[in-house]
Amino acid sequence: MPRQPRLDIPDVLHHIIVRGIERRDIFAEDADKERFVASLSALLTKSATKCYAWALMSNHLHLLLMPTRVSLAETMRRLLTDYAVYFNRKYQRCGHLFQNRYKSILCEEDPYFLELVRYIHLNPLRAGMVSDMNELGSYPWSGHAVLLGKRAMEGQETDEVLTRFGNTRARAVRGYWQFVADGITTGHRQDLVGGGLKRSQPDCMEIKEIAAFDERILGSGGFVEKLTQGASVVEKNKPRLALVELLDRVCAVTGVVADRMQCPGKERAVARAKAIFCYLAVREYGYTGTEAGKVVGIGSAGASIAARRGAELLKSYPELGI
Repeated sequence: MPRQPRLDIPDVLHHIIVRGIERRDIFAEDADKERFVASLSALLTKSATKCYAWALMSNHLHLLLMPTRVSLAETMRRLLTDYAVYFNRKYQRCGHLFQNRYKSILCEEDPYFLELVRYIHLNPLRAGMVSDMNELGSYPWSGHAVLLGKRAMEGQETDEVLTRFGNTRARAVRGYWQFVADGITTGHRQDLVGGGLKRSQPDCMEIKEIAAFDERILGSGGFVEKLTQGASVVEKNKPRLALVELLDRVCAVTGVVADRMQCPGKERAVARAKAIFCYLAVREYGYTGTEAGKVVGIGSAGASIAARRGAELLKSYPELGI
């Protein structure tokens, strides 16, 4: 049976798995990994692709990405081609470096986001490349060390992960670390790398309803239907508003003066308007938390927290027409 075409949909999580051809190593030394990370970081920034987790092994790698402005296919093509050319030149080899095409699984965010972050960042420990959580925290070739603040990588979205574990950085880092540690005993999670599981009612029921499924998607039947029927593509295929224009629109609907949006304070109406603006900017139009936060005078962490509140608050303002 021929392979299905990839689903490449903006503003949806994609779990990417890239393997070396014939399971051969794609990184011969740390300098190769450093080169790959530098290329990844540059492309993430240039394409406004969000990266929440990553791990480089010896013969494969994992990425948890969310494309926004540039298609995932284009970003991955540039990333893998650039690295393959570098690797072949350095080691005087020719031919394919990677096994077939990379694997891409679209993932439903609410049930799987944190599970995927944990699964990807535990890869070095499961593979025996590090011996325990302390060594994992210092392992330089995954996003885990970045989340702990032990390594910097431009382009990795840390706030969206950490703000789910606490309202201060110290508390969030502790909570995240414990969450990852708690996942050690679960071992390999085939459900997180497979997708396409058939979901049905219990056998005892007289009438079985088999939910929609697709090997390219990890999520509920409703999520599968939404993506395969093209609903998400239609919803996201809209002109990208400039942040200034979006701010004016939010202010006009909420009745908050634009000048007040850029000033610190805890006034309820202003805080609600900021949350709605951040949600629209980050989740609907693909701006980063840093970009949105600058417009309304808050940091990237505050913008991420505000965006999470804004989804519910937006229901009171249907005229914003997302």
